[in-house]
Amino acid sequence: MAAELLDGKAIAQDIRERLRERVEDLARHGAQPGLGVVLVGEDPASTSYVNAKERACDELGIKSVDHRLPESTSEAELLAIVEELNQDETVHGILVQLPLPDHISADRVTMAIDPDKDVDGFHPVNLGRLLRGQECFWPCTPHGVLEILRAGGVTTEGKHAVIVGRSNIVGKPLATMLMQKSETGNATVTVCHTRTPNIAEHTRQADIVIAAAGKPATVTGEMLKPGAVAIDVGVNRVEDATKKKGYRLVGDIDFDSAREVASMITPVPGGVGPLTITMLLANTVLSAERRRERAGR
Repeated sequence: MAAELLDGKAIAQDIRERLRERVEDLARHGAQPGLGVVLVGEDPASTSYVNAKERACDELGIKSVDHRLPESTSEAELLAIVEELNQDETVHGILVQLPLPDHISADRVTMAIDPDKDVDGFHPVNLGRLLRGQECFWPCTPHGVLEILRAGGVTTEGKHAVIVGRSNIVGKPLATMLMQKSETGNATVTVCHTRTPNIAEHTRQADIVIAAAGKPATVTGEMLKPGAVAIDVGVNRVEDATKKKGYRLVGDIDFDSAREVASMITPVPGGVGPLTITMLLANTVLSAERRRERAGR
């Protein structure tokens, strides 16, 4: 029996409906969440993401403050814009879209963002708070994974979760989140990567497999334990002459073979992807709510 599809689009839409109610509540108190986004250059994937973010902000009533800068923008100029957004009281979240041009240090730019506006959850202060189990902004894609598991009724407590991928954006923070003493944590976590011998030996023991390796078919059906939950974070372009654009999008999990073994699986596209922007918006709304609470309104 084929695996149940975990529909990321539907899950994201449900979360956005709840966010809209929170935005309306903020409006009743004279506050509007604001998200500042900085895009340097014209990378197609980054531009597409920023455009989608703008549409989502507009739909929810979130103020969008965008800076679209040429590839030639200097690091000093970018840092000045980040500081301007730090000081802008109408901006509650800041996103500097990655990747940046080679002449700009992503680390220095990330460090320059006010941790209380770091809605991407990449600042070392927020990552440190995450590790300690303190209040912080959760990184958006890992948070989206947890929301998909929650919506699918997948209990993580006492389960063995195997993450394939150790990036700072997904693998490392997700491992920490799944280990936390929390409703969406309490799992036993194994992290595999490019230097792990025989990854299949680990994935076949897993109740939950999360693939975030950035390579198509990193995980196949024969690498899964029957009944496992398969979450695919990957988005890869592969050539396909039958498509108008000449390519199609696939994940890091071989979908056709995995769906015959897993109990639940996310599609690509339409799985984790829609949750990433949604959790960015959720962090922005949360930041605005915290600001209102501090102001005593």
